[in-house]
Amino acid sequence: MGFLRRPARVVTAGLAAGVLAALAGSVAPARAPEETERAPAGFAALRAVAPGIDQDIRYAGDHNFVGERIDGYEEPECLLAEETARALARVERDLARDGLGLRVFDCYRPQRAVDHFLRWAEEPGADERRAEFYPRVPKDRLFDEGYLAERSGHSRGGTVDLTLVDDEGRAVDMGTGFDFFDPASHPDSPEPDADQRRARERLRSAMAARGFTPIDTEWWHFTHDEEPFPDRHFDFPVERAALREE
Repeated sequence: MGFLRRPARVVTAGLAAGVLAALAGSVAPARAPEETERAPAGFAALRAVAPGIDQDIRYAGDHNFVGERIDGYEEPECLLAEETARALARVERDLARDGLGLRVFDCYRPQRAVDHFLRWAEEPGADERRAEFYPRVPKDRLFDEGYLAERSGHSRGGTVDLTLVDDEGRAVDMGTGFDFFDPASHPDSPEPDADQRRARERLRSAMAARGFTPIDTEWWHFTHDEEPFPDRHFDFPVERAALREE
């Protein structure tokens, strides 16, 4: 998921944007998310930059921890800052030499989607997907354990959730699925077997070689070190029509 953590106290989706939190050594900016229906110049569709990267945009459908399409996901498209998309294309080319590829689950994420997660987290019950996505972490602990928060690095366009696929397009076994909110998903968890740990390390090393940094709670989450919008969060919808014509 790749969120910044929220404080331990209960909050609402309308909490002021000045909440400070840490993720990968950075601090969330105080400026509010930019509410607009168009992306700023510098965003691109990943399909236009790296069409060979497979896409399974989970929040555009109901196969996710909430169990419904998430607000703001109008199309199942990976949108990213163009520099980040091009760095990801370089990762794809590197992996292809070993017969591997990439599948992305989430890329740019609008603030309205984060707000949807917040409403879900504070709704009593609504845990029909717990067995698949968070069997050992109670729903009301997902924020405090670092899996959810009010401000997401994805909303800057420089963060991506992804996995490896083999040369036939099959997902490589990483030990857990995407958005499995559990200690077993920590990159250094001892729970996966040796092959699964090697697969995680292969993904991590490939991403690191092209300037992406992981986090310590989710093996699938990486942020581009040279993301072009490090201090801005956006709220335009996920659809190609939101991209600006050059």
